[in-house]
Amino acid sequence: MDNTVLKTTTAPDPEPELREFTQQFPATPRGARLARRLAVRRMEEWGYPPATDASCTVALLVAELASNAVRHGRVPGRGFRLRMACATATRTIRIEVSDAREDRLPAFPAAPTVDDEAGRGLILVDLLATRWGTAPRVPVGKTVWAECALEASECIPGSTGRDLEDIPGSNDSPGVERRRGP
Repeated sequence: MDNTVLKTTTAPDPEPELREFTQQFPATPRGARLARRLAVRRMEEWGYPPATDASCTVALLVAELASNAVRHGRVPGRGFRLRMACATATRTIRIEVSDAREDRLPAFPAAPTVDDEAGRGLILVDLLATRWGTAPRVPVGKTVWAECALEASECIPGSTGRDLEDIPGSNDSPGVERRRGP
């Protein structure tokens, strides 16, 4: 009898090149709240616990963009769509919120006064996002998107990915863009 031991090794599955999450929500305050909660949960699944700066930034961006879709982009009987794309190699996440209302594009507001009760949301988006903008949505509506950098210390080691310019739908539509920084 032969006492040969056969050893096999398996390499762990490689990290996905791009992590994505897409879901449709009702255009209600409850739908906006659920979008934020699911975004935080997805970030945790991707390796960014809820208390990290990356997760908190994504939660704030999703909350603002989703509430704007509910408040300003609502069309009766139509919801809004949340899409998140995380390219861990470039340490960037793109958040897209699409609604069915194409006639009301977000405009960067003038500085609100102390007494104003609204008008600070896009200022938060502008401060938190590396860049943000709008693009037409086919067949109807618009997409408001924001990109933010993830902290290097929070990124998943050994992951591979591709730049957001290579993500289908990320920059192939004409639209308005705001950049922050130099």
